[in-house]
This record gives sequence, C-alpha cells and structure tokens, in this order.
Amino acid sequence: MPLETSAESPVPVRKMLLMVGDWITKLGRIWVEGQIAELNRRGGTVFVTLRDPLAAVSVRVICPRTVFDVTDPPPGPGARVVVWAKPDFNATRGSFALTALEVRQVGIGELLARLERLRKELAAEGLFATERKRRPPFLPRVIGLICGRESAAERDVRRTAANRWPAVRFRVEQVAVQGSQAVTEIIEALGKLDDDSGIDVIIISRGGGSVEDLLPFSDEALVRAVAACRTPVVSAIGHEQDSPLLDFVADVRASTPTDAAKRVVPDVAEQLVLIDQLRGRARRCLAGTIDRERAWLAAAVSRPALANPVREVERLEEKIRNLSERALRGVCAQLDHAGRDLEHTRARLLTLSPAGTLRRGYAIVQQADGSVVRAAAQVTGGEKLTVRFTDDQLTVTASQPENGM
Repeated sequence: MPLETSAESPVPVRKMLLMVGDWITKLGRIWVEGQIAELNRRGGTVFVTLRDPLAAVSVRVICPRTVFDVTDPPPGPGARVVVWAKPDFNATRGSFALTALEVRQVGIGELLARLERLRKELAAEGLFATERKRRPPFLPRVIGLICGRESAAERDVRRTAANRWPAVRFRVEQVAVQGSQAVTEIIEALGKLDDDSGIDVIIISRGGGSVEDLLPFSDEALVRAVAACRTPVVSAIGHEQDSPLLDFVADVRASTPTDAAKRVVPDVAEQLVLIDQLRGRARRCLAGTIDRERAWLAAAVSRPALANPVREVERLEEKIRNLSERALRGVCAQLDHAGRDLEHTRARLLTLSPAGTLRRGYAIVQQADGSVVRAAAQVTGGEKLTVRFTDDQLTVTASQPENGM
C-alpha cells in the first residue's frame, strides 16, 4: 500500500530506506546480461561494474570469488556475461547492487545464434533488400567518415582516397567503435552527416577485431538508423571474413577501410587512361567514317557522269538525234506506203468508175427522177430524158419505142 505522508508527518530517512530495501527484495532472483566494464578483486570478493552494451547504464555486482572463478578461464573486462543475482539495497549507505550467485560467460556460439535470429527478422522486414540500395555518386563532393578516434581505419581511408583523387574532401566524425557508448555515438554521428546536404556518401569504418568487439555494428538500432538514411552508406567494418549486420543493410559493403575508399573515390589515373582510350576509340570511329565517305565521294566523282559531264550531255543529245531520225524515217515510210495504197485505190476507182466508161463513148440515160434507163420499155413516148456524157449532158425527147431493138 502507498505510504501516506505529508509535510506535517514526514517519513524518516531510515524508514524510507528500509521500505526501498523491502521493495527491491521482493524482486527476487533474476538473470541479468551485460558487459564487464570494471573488475576489482579484494580478498575473497570480486567487485564488477556490469554495463549494458547498448545504453549508458551500469550496475554494481558483488560476487564471491569462489563463484566468480568457477568459470575457466574467469571472465575479464569487456567480456559478455549472464549473472544469476539477487537485487540488494544497502539501507545504511543508500546504494544498490546485485549479489551474484552464478556467473556464466556468453559464448561465441550463443552470440552468433542471436545475431542470426536478428538477421532473419530484419531481412523479413525488407531492410536488406537489394532494390532499396542506392549507388554512391561517381565523384562525391564531400565524404562523411565515421571512425574511431585517431584510428588506423581513418588513416587508411583518407590516404587511399587522397592517392586516388587528391581533391577529395572529408567530414570526419570520431566516435567510440566498441563498448557501451559505441552504438549511441555512431547513431548520433550518422544523423549529423545525413542531415548535411553537402555530403554525398557516408563511410562507417573500423578495423578488425573479435566478435565481441564488432557487436555494436550488429546492433538493431544502428541497423535501422542506416536503413532510414537518405544518404548512401558504405560499410567498412573489420576484414573480409567479418560480417556484421551493418554490411547487409548498407548500400555498399567494403571488405576493408581501404576497399571502401576505392569503392567511393575514383582513381584519377585510371580515369585519365579511360579518357585516353575513349578518345582513341572516338578518333578511330571518326577517321573510319571520314575514310568511308571519302571513298564513296571518290567513287562517285570517278563515274562518267561526273568525270565528264559534257560527254554525257553529248551522248544523250546523239541518242535523241538518232531517235528523232528513226521516228522521221518511220513516219516517212508509213506515208510512202499510205501514198502507194492511195494510188492503187485511185487507179482501181478510175478503172471501175462510170466516168471511165463514158470516156470510151458510152452515155448514161436518166429519167426525170434521176433513175437510170436500162431498157426501152421503161420509156414512154414523148418522155424527156437526160443523156449524160463524160463532160456534159443532153436533154432529149423519147419517140415511140420500137420493138425488136
């Protein structure tokens, strides 16, 4: 039940501390995991400062030496341990501590199993998907570098980048790269660099180390922070065989800090060689095109129509003249043939014409209606008849026809 207090009826310090001790005692025994930050041996007791690997909090652990030394070899500073402890509050001093009943080191196998489970969970969320990864720019203006303080990784990245492209610029954020403060400092530095619009790519770099040393780079909070970055992130943690979860979420994974510099900064010497090669290819292509066009032009100029244009005109003129003469001869031949046919027809007409018969002494007798008299029986006495000769005609009166004519 909550204690009823007021300014008129306060609780003495001793009573308040005893109540706090009672509350803490009710927690019972509990398993606690953490990293040994400090370790002191005093007689038969070992005093340990157990720090949370992801947050800046710690707790004091008091452990009998016989319990602590059961593990072979006993854990040292930096080791990850699991402690079976009883919470204890010293009312006299007003201090809290854990009394260790059992201490176990967290083995590498267990750590790797935990990391594998976390990797599968994050992969299922799509944080490691290839389609969300971005390609760093070809030549970044400013490179953000997150590394340890005065670390070899920083020297390797900057030296390699300067050798490849001397004009490259860096903005360096030096942080703790192992221990309890590492994750917090790395996330803060990542946020600062990502907020800077002048930075085109961010490199997170650290040298090699044990699995425990590289645990901050497999922290879930850091992985999610990298996934949320707008700026492309390059992971350069440890050596080739090291694979923290940061490698899976980063846009580019480099095997070493030196490799990260090579992936981010182009080699000016290689680029100059490439430019020379491309220039040579362009020159050869252009020269080939010009040679082909020159050959085509020479072939075109060598043709008779262009070599001697007047000769071609004369040839066409001669052809036209020959065609004209041929057409004229054809027309004349047709006219001669038609003329001969006309003469033959005329001769035949003259031969068959009544005028030819009249010229031989014959005459044509016609009645008044124009009909030709072919027999005397057609004519009556006193009828007027027209007698037609070759050149003229005569009108006569018929007498009584005589029989026997």
